[in-house]
Amino acid sequence: MSLAEPRLIRAGSDRAALSGATTRRRKPFRTRAYKVFRAVALIVVVAAFIAPLVWMFLASLKTNVDIYDASKTLVFSPTTANYETVLGRNNYLSFVFNSFWVAFASTVLSLIIGIPAAYSMSRFAMRRSALVVLMARIIPGVSLLVPWYYVFSNLSMVGGYSVLILSHMFVALPLIVYILMSYYDSMPLELEEAARVDGLTHIGAFLKVTLPLSVGGIATASILAFIFSWNNFMFALVLSGADTKTLPVAIFNFVAYASIDWGGLMAASVVVTIPIMVIALFTQKYIVSGLTAGATKG
Repeated sequence: MSLAEPRLIRAGSDRAALSGATTRRRKPFRTRAYKVFRAVALIVVVAAFIAPLVWMFLASLKTNVDIYDASKTLVFSPTTANYETVLGRNNYLSFVFNSFWVAFASTVLSLIIGIPAAYSMSRFAMRRSALVVLMARIIPGVSLLVPWYYVFSNLSMVGGYSVLILSHMFVALPLIVYILMSYYDSMPLELEEAARVDGLTHIGAFLKVTLPLSVGGIATASILAFIFSWNNFMFALVLSGADTKTLPVAIFNFVAYASIDWGGLMAASVVVTIPIMVIALFTQKYIVSGLTAGATKG
C-alpha cells in the first residue's frame, strides 16, 4: 500500500461523514416543516367546520338587534328568551318526538329489509339487483315528491307518520344495502362453510355466524340512516301535517315573508344539531370502522 492510499481513504470517509451530517440536518428540517404544515392545515380545517357552529350558538343567545350589530359579535349580554320561545311557546318537544319517531321507525324497518337483501346480493352475486340499488341511491328524491304526493294523497296518507317513514326508507334502505353489501363481500366464505359442515343451514349460518360478525357494518349503516332521516327537510315539508312536523320543518316557521327571527332560528338549529352531534361523538368509532371494513378485510 502506498502512502497516498491512506490519505484517499481518510478523505473519502471525511466526505461521507460530512454528507451524512448534512443529510441529518436536512431531514429534521423537512420533518419540522411537514409537522408545521400539517398542524396549520388541521387548524384551518377544524376552524372552517367549527366557526359556523360557534356563531350559531352565540347567535342563539342574542336578540335580533345584537345579531345585526357587528360590535357585539363576541361581547354581548346573553339571553335565554330564544330557547324559551323554541322549547316553550312553539311546542318543540313534540317536534323532537316526531323527528325521533320517524327516524327510528324508518331506520329499523330499513334494517329489517336491508340486512337480508344485502347478504343475498353479496353471497349469490345478484349484480342486477345491486345495480337497481345503486340507481335508487343516484335518483334525486325531489324528482319523486310529486308522484308520491299524488299517490299518497289519493290513499289519504299525507300528513301521517306512515308516509314520512316510507319516504325516508326510500333513501335509508339503499344506503343500508350499499354499505352492508361491501361489508359482506369482505367477509370470508370459509366461516359459513365451516358452520354448514357442523350442520347449520344457510340461514342458520347467517344468523349465528355472519350476522354477529357484521355488527360494525350494521351500526354504521343504521347511524347514517338515522342521521339522514333526522336532518331531512324536503320530504317532511311536503308530506307532513300539522301534528307530524319534524324539527327541520318546524325551524322553517321562523322564516316569514317580511322578516326572519334569527335568534329563534339559531336556537331551533341548536336544538336540532345537539342530538346528532352527541350521536356522532359516541359512535364515531363504529362509523369509521364500518366504512373502512371493505378496504381492510378479506
